[in-house]
Amino acid sequence: MMIAEHSLVVLNGDHLAEGLHVGDVGAVVHVYGDGKAYEVEFVDGDGSTIALLTLGSSDVRPIEAGELLHARRRA
Repeated sequence: MMIAEHSLVVLNGDHLAEGLHVGDVGAVVHVYGDGKAYEVEFVDGDGSTIALLTLGSSDVRPIEAGELLHARRRA
């Protein structure tokens, strides 16, 4: 299933170099190859970009109805 641009997605694995963890939420800003990869932006509470990553389709999943967004302090 292809995820559309501007959709919220959830990380399936840690990306510790960027300070990101499983469950962190980002927004798809570009779709590559009919959903084979995505450019995903992760922002902090003031809207500043903390990471812009190209991720494979297995690295993220669409956020689902009923899932609660969570705030945590970056290390």
